Amino acid sequence: MRILNPAGLPRPVGFSHVTVAGPGQIVMLAGQTGHHEDGTIDDGLVDQFWIACHNVVTALAAAGAKPENVISLQIFTATIDSYRQSLGPIGEAYRSIFGSHYPAIALLGISELFDPAAKVELVAMAFLEHEPTD
Repeated sequence: MRILNPAGLPRPVGFSHVTVAGPGQIVMLAGQTGHHEDGTIDDGLVDQFWIACHNVVTALAAAGAKPENVISLQIFTATIDSYRQSLGPIGEAYRSIFGSHYPAIALLGISELFDPAAKVELVAMAFLEHEPTD
């Protein structure tokens, strides 16, 4: 996998412009919200974001993938103003799960998510260069 930030595009902060995956397997995840395993959800956006990141990693692990295998991450939020105001803590939450790995990322403000209590949903795609071992 190669991550590229070509000249002629603005300097990326907290994401990369291009991810190129070679021969291997693509892992596509369903949207992951900030719901705990028991179905409960915290009120705070940052808490929900952290749990959603954790849920992405849990789903990746089931496919034999790790956070550094993520090639694309779409972040959907129904509270875009709150998201903007929480960039520092959200960045800390991201780095606590993904480290300094920044794939191609899109942030999308939407009117609502399926669960009205959810404030953020993450949709990730990962790449495995080889067959996962069970």
